[in-house]
Amino acid sequence: MNPTKSRSSQSFGRNSGRSYSHSRSSFSHSPSSHSPSSHGRSYGGFSAGKRPSASRGQGGYGGGRAGAGGARRGGGRSGGRKMSTFNPSQFINTNPVDRVEEVYEPKHRFDTFGLNEKLVQAITASGLEMPFPIQDQIIPEILKGNDVIGLAETGTGKTAAFLIPLIEKTLKEDNRQTLILTPTRELAIQIEGEFRKLARPFRLFSVTCVGGVNIYPQIKMLRKKNHFVIGTPGRILDLINRKIFDTSKVTTVVLDEADRMLDMGFINDIRSIVSATPKERETHFFSATITNDTKQLVNDFLHNPVMISVKKKDVSNSIAQDVVHFKQSAKFEKLLELLSNPDLKRVLIFGAMKHSVEKLAIQLSEHGIKAESIHGNKNHGQRQRALTKFKMGGVRVLVATDVAARGIHINDVTHVINYDLPNTFEDYVHRIGRTGRANKRGQALTFIPMR
Repeated sequence: MNPTKSRSSQSFGRNSGRSYSHSRSSFSHSPSSHSPSSHGRSYGGFSAGKRPSASRGQGGYGGGRAGAGGARRGGGRSGGRKMSTFNPSQFINTNPVDRVEEVYEPKHRFDTFGLNEKLVQAITASGLEMPFPIQDQIIPEILKGNDVIGLAETGTGKTAAFLIPLIEKTLKEDNRQTLILTPTRELAIQIEGEFRKLARPFRLFSVTCVGGVNIYPQIKMLRKKNHFVIGTPGRILDLINRKIFDTSKVTTVVLDEADRMLDMGFINDIRSIVSATPKERETHFFSATITNDTKQLVNDFLHNPVMISVKKKDVSNSIAQDVVHFKQSAKFEKLLELLSNPDLKRVLIFGAMKHSVEKLAIQLSEHGIKAESIHGNKNHGQRQRALTKFKMGGVRVLVATDVAARGIHINDVTHVINYDLPNTFEDYVHRIGRTGRANKRGQALTFIPMR
């Protein structure tokens, strides 16, 4: 993957004295765990209440519409309007061929960015040896105080790309507060997990604000000092409207997976939240794609941003794709037949509706196949338990809706099965991208009804 900085005539960011923009290719893209405790507040990498010397009570992940993550797409009531679907048959690649990709040579090491020595040690302890391309390019820009646009997908190292420099800046200025907005509670919790690892040596506090459980423990934590506030748009806006979260203290806003947040219908919430923060803030914008809506957000809220684009390899290079034809009356039996193959070791199955996803997981379990499900009707604790079981090998199959699965990172998924057709080509690419990660081969199977 190769990061690029590009500037041309199209400017981004309000009050632009200088112009940073993109060539057409910069914005085109190829179709291509941390298990939280019950504490919402982190202290230097530890949850509040688990710090080395003192306890400050439990935090929590408050309930709210943003965190639920399943109501807007990928789920719904039976009998509602029929959603369009995408048939990927014509794009199927049954024999992926690896291409030799250019090896990226980083310009920096973590110990040459000018970071705190203990932070470098924490980075190394977290398993990072050399900067990923997006980290190599973005860390210096954030350290210099520039707003950034990071065009990158999940799995490129973007979370550490903004956490590392923001932790460094907070160590130098204790009054800084960073607000990180994400589309789903799962992604928010994963960011919290990375923060804990990196901030472990320091007296830095964070609180995670997502839906699915009681809001009041989180309100309690927001009344204490927090250097990092991580959350989903609906919950954060709720806390602002309740006058619990004082945005006047925010010095940095990070919009992570902004395209996903807009796709889920949070554009007005995002506008309200960012508008409530000081104009002098730094703003960092991360997205896999650039649409008209995301361009408008960039123009309205970023100041003279620097753009970094990281192009990942086409997913078809590492994922064998095929279709499974079935008779409607024997669809489930066809799935059981596939799962009888022991090569399907860790399988992620996508369904269209919340209730059908739940029903399928139960049916599989009744037939001796250990399965769990995640969807918008499950609360935070239920979803996390299901994810943890799948990640730890406690179950072989995880059945999920599109929205519930966004932002989650699960290693070593051998197969993705599209039991129900995706709604769009982008959803198809996102689904199959859950396998074939980290230079491993994967397989994606899509159920197509016989005519």
